[in-house]
Amino acid sequence: MKLNELQPAVGATKSPKRVGRGVGSGLGKTSAKGHKGQKARSGAKKNGFEGGQMPLARRLPKRGFTNIYAKEYTVINVSDLNNLQDGTEVTAELLKKMGIISKIEKDGLKVLGRGELARKLTVKAAKFTKTAEEAIKAAGGNVEVL
Repeated sequence: MKLNELQPAVGATKSPKRVGRGVGSGLGKTSAKGHKGQKARSGAKKNGFEGGQMPLARRLPKRGFTNIYAKEYTVINVSDLNNLQDGTEVTAELLKKMGIISKIEKDGLKVLGRGELARKLTVKAAKFTKTAEEAIKAAGGNVEVL
């Protein structure tokens, strides 16, 4: 096969509409553009220009920004860890496998301190709040920061 023999797959391309070739073709006279008006003219553009009125995009205020350095954690509360067995080693992968969390964010797991913990667990996560750390240690568990 040579470069000059390359062709698109059969049915992948359509031949363009031939407009303005006589009334008998069905696309003659106004060439499927209707009568007069901006859209019937050659080079007609509709790109947010509102006839001299201040365009909507410029009337609306600009607010805030996206911090590209912001950390993204999957968050979980200590109360959600109560349905695990005593002595379990808790990781983000285990929680995802069990369906407790649906997605592991790029910066890992963060454990928050809402609720009570009644299980003795070893929790491995990227980050812990003070209350979460205290709750896990109070229940007799261990905290490991990854």
